[in-house]
Amino acid sequence: MLAASKDDPKPTAPDKGARKAKLQHVVSFKFKDSATKEQVKAVEESFRALKTKIPQIERLQWGLNNSPEGLNKGFTHCWVLTFASEADRDAYLVHADHKEFGKGLKPVLADVFVIDFWVKE
Repeated sequence: MLAASKDDPKPTAPDKGARKAKLQHVVSFKFKDSATKEQVKAVEESFRALKTKIPQIERLQWGLNNSPEGLNKGFTHCWVLTFASEADRDAYLVHADHKEFGKGLKPVLADVFVIDFWVKE
C-alpha cells in the first residue's frame, strides 16, 4: 500500500487502488508541572475547536492516557486527526488558526510528540 524503496525509505501516499486510506496525524502532549487545570482545560477546548475552524480536518478525536503499562513518559493527552490527503494535512499545518493555537502552548507544554501515518488494515 505504501511505496518505499531502498534508496528512499520514506513512505509515500497509498496508490490509486487504496483510495479509502486515511492519513492520521497523532499528537501527544506532556504538560509542565506548573500548568494549572484551567490552562489544560483551555488547551483541550482550543484543540477541539480547530475542527470547526479548519475544513481539511475530517475527524478529530482525543482522550487522556489511561494505560496501566506506565510507558507514557509523562504524556497525558492524545489527539488523532484524520485527513484525506497529505495536501489537507499540510494545509492544516500552516493554517493561521493552527499556528495561533501552537503559540498558546508554549507556556504550558513540557513536550509534544507527533507522528503521521497512512492507515493500513
